[in-house]
Amino acid sequence: MHTISRDSPCYYLTSVPVHRLSVFRTDEIKVVTCKALDEARKSGQFALYAYVIMPDHFHVISDSARSSADTLRFINGIIGRRIINYLKEQSHESSLEKLRHETKAKDYRYSVFDHHPNVRLLLTEKMLMERVHYTHQNPVRAGLVKRAEDYRWYSVRCWNGRTLEDEPLLMDLDLIKWRRS
Repeated sequence: MHTISRDSPCYYLTSVPVHRLSVFRTDEIKVVTCKALDEARKSGQFALYAYVIMPDHFHVISDSARSSADTLRFINGIIGRRIINYLKEQSHESSLEKLRHETKAKDYRYSVFDHHPNVRLLLTEKMLMERVHYTHQNPVRAGLVKRAEDYRWYSVRCWNGRTLEDEPLLMDLDLIKWRRS
């Protein structure tokens, strides 16, 4: 159970692709991203409380024993590898070319994400709920849907108790220990 406090905050993480490319615009890439988030959660041993995948960025609310920057780096590493592998398998050469950079020390040829950590600490339940609502309104504010419930690639249905049979990514809401009833 996770009690949100200054000593055990949640993390509001935002990841943006290099050059703000619309890496996440296809449903196939969003599926890859959801599976990678689930893989990161399991292997990194942290909880996911909310998320949204937009065409050119994503937001995640999590907890972790790791630092916030390490958690974001861990998530981005797994998602980045899975996206690059998918693009290679599907022979999306033009997409790979947009992600190409000069080979770095570890011999990486591609980079999906901008490497500037964008992290907010959520120290109270109120702060958590403000970020959850902000996250869930992203698709509406961006004009992708008229009603929040109509967007597939985020956690609003988990929060509303109306998950789909094929929900892309389930949340760990049962791990939050609420102080108020």
